[in-house]
Amino acid sequence: QVLLVESGGGLVQAGGSLRLSCAASGRTFSSTAMGWFRQAPGKEREFVASITQGGAATDYADSVKGRFTISRDNAKNTVYLQMNSLKPDDTAVYYCAAGSITSRRARRYDDWGQGTQVTVSS
Repeated sequence: QVLLVESGGGLVQAGGSLRLSCAASGRTFSSTAMGWFRQAPGKEREFVASITQGGAATDYADSVKGRFTISRDNAKNTVYLQMNSLKPDDTAVYYCAAGSITSRRARRYDDWGQGTQVTVSS
């Protein structure tokens, strides 16, 4: 089991940037695939980005491709989500997730953080 704690959310104007962090503890972080998901009010949780254990491969939802960057620092047991050119549609609670393999499906991940709110004003 992996304990995940997100941070870095907040209120930002459209066009601005935020960097989310997710600190992990428990299982060996370097052997854990990581993902970011988000959930807006009244909507289902949706995939945002994922990164493989070593960081060599990443995947992004079309809606964030070119604006968001996922990265990880295995020495710090932390995964990041750099979000640029934010839009009001990016407003949601953002969750990090840990699993054995990367996937766009939430059910493929075993452990989840508590989430951090991102609000983008127009």
